[in-house]
Amino acid sequence: MNIQSGSYYWPTTLIDTPIYPKLAEDINCDVLIIGGGSSGAQCAYYLAETDLNVVLIEKNTIGSGSTSANTALIQYAGEKMFINLQNTFGKAYIFKHLSLCKQAIDDIEKAAAQIKRDCSFIRRDTLYFASHHEDVENLKKEYQLLKEAQFPLQFLSREDIASIYPFSKEAAIYFQNDAEINPFIFTHGLIEFANNHDAKVYEQTKMTGHAYHEDGVTIYTDTKQKIHAKKVIYCAGYENVELKNEKQASFVSTYTVTTEPVNDFSTWPNRTLIWETARPYLYIRTTANNRVIIGGLDDNAIYAEDRDNKLIHKKDKLIQEFNKLFPDIPVKPAYYLAAHYGGTRDGLPIIGQYKEAPHSYFLYGYGDNGMVYSQLLARIISEDIITGESANLPYYLQHRPKKKRNITCCLCIFINTTISLREAIVVYFS
Repeated sequence: MNIQSGSYYWPTTLIDTPIYPKLAEDINCDVLIIGGGSSGAQCAYYLAETDLNVVLIEKNTIGSGSTSANTALIQYAGEKMFINLQNTFGKAYIFKHLSLCKQAIDDIEKAAAQIKRDCSFIRRDTLYFASHHEDVENLKKEYQLLKEAQFPLQFLSREDIASIYPFSKEAAIYFQNDAEINPFIFTHGLIEFANNHDAKVYEQTKMTGHAYHEDGVTIYTDTKQKIHAKKVIYCAGYENVELKNEKQASFVSTYTVTTEPVNDFSTWPNRTLIWETARPYLYIRTTANNRVIIGGLDDNAIYAEDRDNKLIHKKDKLIQEFNKLFPDIPVKPAYYLAAHYGGTRDGLPIIGQYKEAPHSYFLYGYGDNGMVYSQLLARIISEDIITGESANLPYYLQHRPKKKRNITCCLCIFINTTISLREAIVVYFS
């Protein structure tokens, strides 16, 4: 899959990039992680300090896939408003999801402090503004729902926004305690952490086939070696859909610009993360060395050639949109790229468990806050492997129940996944 193209900023921030060997022999392990991007690294982090024999393979080099293009806004809010998710899943379900997202952000902060590399984790607030007058009412409803869930945030009027920022919008939610991070260094730091705790890491080792057995899975590699694992976690990012075509997954094309360093951010209070209600939307953040990352303007280009042909125009448009908001902050593009971006049709990330793929987990941390989702799912999968059960697993399986379904939904979940009927009933009635 041609996931992305263009020029990449994050890899330039790590000079002494670690190198790991190719797999050179047949091996056995308790857990095999396939994929050396952020989600694979997050799984390795949670499993690192256990007695399990953990192996991770990456077909290229660590962090070379979508991790290199990740804009890494660390937020619990996603592309779909929580009021819409509530209509689909119910309030209790979404409050549970919110609490797990908050925990995931806290876990990212904890992990960033544990690794030996400075991945520039910084707590930031977020301004989420109404792009159009007709968006204000839903923004107010979103604010009320999140206040009920006891999240720290404020509702800002047009006057409030204009008194703080050099632009004015109809209304906004001001979220507190979001964050930003360097995803490339974070991923390498997590992999090093796991490797230092005896997890084995192999680069330039591509999975070419698999065979499922009663006692585990055999993975075949392009190095002509075999890995037999009791459990496998597929963390191949957007390429997971080539391994298992999950019907809930959906894709668009997205575009990103990273600027040259900026000298003065005085008109950008607290360097807040910024995004909007419009679809397609614009999002903005800064970096530790004073660059600006501007992204969005998603479209439905499904072919890489069509996506890439739009890159220069999209790059110019992203700069123009930034200039409308911050005319006093001159920016010049330094790196820009086009990429496929994956989401899910119902708005929540997915842990895929399938009857035809026993002993396996497919981690689909898809969505515009993918690092948070991947941390959340990695923790759940690791709990399930370590303890034999995670109470939160059924919330994110591919057949999670929707609101107002009848009891046959429980049977549907039970039949199409590997969880027990009891677990299906628990998540259905939660």
